[in-house]
Amino acid sequence: MTTEHHTPPPLTGATLALGSLCVGLAGFMTVLDSSIANVAIPTISGNLGVSVDEGTWVITVFAAANSVSIPLTGWLTQRLGQVKLFVSSILLFVFASWLCGIAPSLPILLFARILQGAMAGPLIPMSQALLLSSWPKKKASLALSLFSMIVVTGPIVGPALGGWVTDSYSWSWIFYINIPVGIFAAAMIWTIYHKRETPTKKLPIDTVGLLLLITWVASLQVMLDKGKDLDWFSSTTIVVLTIVAVVALVVFIIWELTEKHPIVDLTLFKERNFLGGTVSIAVAYGVFFGTLVLLPQWMQEYLGYRALDSGLATAPLGIFAVIGAPIMGKILPRSDARIIGTFAFVGFAIVYFMRSFFFVDIDEGHIILPTLLQGIPMALFFAPLTVIILSGQPPEKVPAAAGLSTFGRMFFGGIGTSLAGVVWNNRTIMHHEILTQNSSPTNPLFRAQMGAYHSTLGLGQGASYALFDHTVQSQAAMMGLNDVFYAAAILMILIIPLIWITKPGKAGGSSEAAAAAH
Repeated sequence: MTTEHHTPPPLTGATLALGSLCVGLAGFMTVLDSSIANVAIPTISGNLGVSVDEGTWVITVFAAANSVSIPLTGWLTQRLGQVKLFVSSILLFVFASWLCGIAPSLPILLFARILQGAMAGPLIPMSQALLLSSWPKKKASLALSLFSMIVVTGPIVGPALGGWVTDSYSWSWIFYINIPVGIFAAAMIWTIYHKRETPTKKLPIDTVGLLLLITWVASLQVMLDKGKDLDWFSSTTIVVLTIVAVVALVVFIIWELTEKHPIVDLTLFKERNFLGGTVSIAVAYGVFFGTLVLLPQWMQEYLGYRALDSGLATAPLGIFAVIGAPIMGKILPRSDARIIGTFAFVGFAIVYFMRSFFFVDIDEGHIILPTLLQGIPMALFFAPLTVIILSGQPPEKVPAAAGLSTFGRMFFGGIGTSLAGVVWNNRTIMHHEILTQNSSPTNPLFRAQMGAYHSTLGLGQGASYALFDHTVQSQAAMMGLNDVFYAAAILMILIIPLIWITKPGKAGGSSEAAAAAH
């Protein structure tokens, strides 16, 4: 990420292949870990004796820690050098994964996930930078197509692999998996790249900015995660957290705009390409990631799927996404990124609209079809928006712009997970109330249903009421989930105009620009 006087020549032959593989593995590991726990949440919660809602923290604390550490990447690179930072991040990530695996209680698991998320922060931007420095300039778009395949397959392999490991062995192994992979990648990367270290210089760290960033991100995340349990703004804790988040955010913005070496360069938002591209990629990723977490949770809780099956039902997402990534690399330099981005959002909206018609007795085929189709907008999504975000940025601003847009995306991923859960819960409660309004002994239809339970199933009054309530709850949860998907479809359409406030971005000359495609 630092500007160098003597750029080492590109790697060649077997060294290039091995180097790219290991750098890719490190990137893949971090992306995998943002989604591998999704399907294991009900199991982890059960094992540690906490509710599924508390278990979801395993996902959100990772995203929050990850998003806070991303803006530090540029500063750390200049202090430590690219290769040292990359290798030490991998090794600490492996250590955090081991801690996650042995965690005997939720607080220790959450602590380990925070450490893991913080170490994952620099790995994605750094793996792009190392990959680009390894390949010849003219092959940069090929290198980035390979990288986008890694980043796109992570969230897809994650749930399927997580489900299989959880069902076959124990949930701890979803974290232990990283240990051999990480150690191998770190050893190979050090061997190949340590002579290609970037120059270092001592830069002041914006401590105030960092503390303010941690304060507002953490307060907002906890407020969203605990809101449901504490009944929102009737709770003093939630009110205090909201005030802290808002005040810290306002002070953070003022501080960063006046600081000489800001940790986050907010002046980037003056560029309309950066503004439109970053806001749209962040909101879209928040919607995508939030709904990605809900689907396996609903399949396990209400449809009785095993973790493995619910993971496999989300896996087809990857088929078109992987096929489409290299094709995207060919098409993009010759086309208007805004048009491709628009197609991506329309595609997402169609998929969410299809899902808003799910029903309680749905078969696996009907769940898988929209997931399979979702791979198409996934392939059209990252690269064009990244080209828009980074086109027109001077080379020295590219790492900061890449870091800030990645921060936006990861932060909204965490927020999306929390909000999707809250909305689903609230809509389920509302539908449950509406459905049970007429279920009183004075209603002849209700009496007939109870009689049917008694005569055909031989159930007593208590058991009949319990079965009826279970049926109503399943129906209410289904209707609530449909509402979430319908809202997701509308949101995807609403963000399209944001792409069109930007100037057309050409991908041809901006290979470094594409460097942060993810």
